[in-house]
This record gives sequence, C-alpha cells and structure tokens, in this order.
Amino acid sequence: MRARTFQLASLLLTYPDEELLAAGPELRAAAAGNEPITAFLDWLLGTPLIDCQRHYVQTFDLRRRSGLYLTYYLHGDTRKRGMALLVLKQRYRAHGLTLAGGELPDLLPVVLEFAAVAGPGDGEAPLRQHRQGLELLRSALSESGSPYRELLEAVCAILPPLTGDDLAAITALAVDGPPVESVGVSVEGYK
Repeated sequence: MRARTFQLASLLLTYPDEELLAAGPELRAAAAGNEPITAFLDWLLGTPLIDCQRHYVQTFDLRRRSGLYLTYYLHGDTRKRGMALLVLKQRYRAHGLTLAGGELPDLLPVVLEFAAVAGPGDGEAPLRQHRQGLELLRSALSESGSPYRELLEAVCAILPPLTGDDLAAITALAVDGPPVESVGVSVEGYK
C-alpha cells in the first residue's frame, strides 16, 4: 500500500494531460481504499482538462509557497541547496534511477517515484529528510483549498509522525521563509 500510494501521488502530481485522464479507470482501481487519493481523482476526472491544467499552473508554478521542489523549503536558493540536489542525485544513481533530461532530483514526483521503487529504508529517506517542506506544502495547499492537498495528506499519513522539534522547525520556516545567502563582495559604504 505504501509503494502504491507513493506511485499514485507521483503520477498525479505531474502536469495533467489527456493521457492521465484517459487512465482514469486504472487510476481509480489502483486507488481503491485510499480515500484521499480517491477524493482527488473525483476532482481530477470530474473537471474539464483545461481547468485542471490552469489550476496546476496557478498552484505549483506561480506560487512559491506551493512549489514542488523540496530542497527549496529547507535551503532556499543557497549553495547548500546545490549540495542537497547532488546528494539526491547520487542516491538515485546508487539505486539505478536516472532522471529525465533537465529534471531536478528534488521535484516531489521524482522523490515519490524513488520512494515507491526503492522502498521504505533508502527510498523514503528523502521524504523524511524533507518532511518540513512536505508539511509546508501540505499546509499551503490546504489553505488555498487545492484538491492537491489530498495527495499530500495521503503521503504525509504514511510518514512517521512529526515530533515537537519538527513542529517548531516548521513554524519557524513558515514565519522566516527559506534561507537566503549573499555571495560576493560587500558593497556597504561603496559610493
């Protein structure tokens, strides 16, 4: 059930197209018994494709608070993010997973696919490491009323419960936002 949930969420968090909608009966069969994913499928398969596509772009491409790149939440646009991306890429390579051209390894559908294929230990490690980002994304989707929140609910329900330290870190990250980094020469006093 874990692998199936991760696999379904991975697929359903990609840009919706006609091929995805055509697979509706198979997706419903695979999601049987998984209430959040079934609720999402009800919306996806009951909404005109153009409206689903518009919602996807507005939700994931135009709002930083609900981006699908997990390392951004923890590292922002800093050098540490580059290192985190490299570590993910190496982890995938060690398990024989290769990324499609130009795809970043922290894209949530990619991370979920890896979890489904590699299993609970190594496969789910990136999800656990980026749990804060997942929770912030889940929260942003819930606040905006996006049907995609159902997919994050299904994923987060499988992961270990949040600790008090996790909750404190998530609250701080929600208030402060991702880290920022100034690189180069200070221009203070420069005229």
